[in-house]
Amino acid sequence: MFNLKWLFIPCLFSVASAQATSFVMTTDALVSLSMSATGGTSSSFKDDKIVLAAKTDAASFVASAGEIRGAQLESAFMHIRQTRMELQCTDEQLARAIMAL
Repeated sequence: MFNLKWLFIPCLFSVASAQATSFVMTTDALVSLSMSATGGTSSSFKDDKIVLAAKTDAASFVASAGEIRGAQLESAFMHIRQTRMELQCTDEQLARAIMAL
């Protein structure tokens, strides 16, 4: 008889790998968000009122797997993407980065 624990171990490794990838992507987005819009001055999104106001909406967005999209979060997404045009992140990555600010 085949032992099911041998199926369980690869599943654990794949989940750990997916979580690590998600962490790296979120960390990359957070670093990009905390950098200045002009690429080197002291201003950052950590002090941006539009982005900070979206923290609760970002949490709802992540918790609902993208189903709940609040107005403040949409405004923050637009603001971030207009300010940092080179930033290539999904909405979920941005939402997680906003939550971490």
